[in-house]
Amino acid sequence: MLVQSSRFGALRVESQDMFLFPNGLIGYEDFRRWLLLADAENNAIGWLQSATHPDIAFAVVSPRRFVPDYRVRVPRQQLATIELDYYDRAFVLNVLAKHDHRLTLNLKAPLLFNLDRRLGGQMVTSEDQPLQWDLCTPLLRLRKSA
Repeated sequence: MLVQSSRFGALRVESQDMFLFPNGLIGYEDFRRWLLLADAENNAIGWLQSATHPDIAFAVVSPRRFVPDYRVRVPRQQLATIELDYYDRAFVLNVLAKHDHRLTLNLKAPLLFNLDRRLGGQMVTSEDQPLQWDLCTPLLRLRKSA
């Protein structure tokens, strides 16, 4: 299958490479099929690319890389949408955004992936997490120059 992308060009993917987000993302509820792509230049960043809308892609990162004690606690009814059970492999990513020349992570609404069932969802945590976590600019500069 060929997926068009404005950022990455035409991508040849198998249907099992896609993640289905039954409820979409917050603000993008009708966008349900997504690809998770690695960044060719920075291994700290990935991309969540819409499989149906070429212009829609979000930079994503592992929260533990920047917030080591980050924990995701969501109500069980939210986990039902990705059919996550005890034996499934799960993965957590956070959306990276740029605000006023700063890079931030959205810790309040992480992306959870059920790797075994190829399902994903954006969950709202039940803990008091900051909506935006400023990333340390010197750390990013050091990472880029290494």
